[in-house]
Amino acid sequence: MTHSYLPILIMLAIAAVFGATFLSLNWVVGRHQRNPSKLDPYESGVPLLDVNRKRVNVRFYQIAMLFIIFDIEAAFLYPWAVIYREGALSSRATAMFLFTEMLVFILLLGVGYVYVWKKKAFDWK
Repeated sequence: MTHSYLPILIMLAIAAVFGATFLSLNWVVGRHQRNPSKLDPYESGVPLLDVNRKRVNVRFYQIAMLFIIFDIEAAFLYPWAVIYREGALSSRATAMFLFTEMLVFILLLGVGYVYVWKKKAFDWK
């Protein structure tokens, strides 16, 4: 079984050696000059227009995290559908097990959604 992973391990080792080699060469050969233009903050290709930082509402991060969680959970539906199709062709018991497994998964996802809704995490007020 491990012989099938050997090429992957060799490739990862070669990639790690290349990465370490190039990073160390950059550190040895590169210039280490610090000047004010290199130390200025620079984001998204646009220099800062205002020195003061603006505060971002915590709700923005909360909604973003909830979106990521529910989006990742929804991404599990496609692989399940593929496995379910193959399992439904093999036997009825396997198909019923896979269906109830996904039903429990969606039920837990729904419980989480209702919990977040009751906590008023989706309100912007």
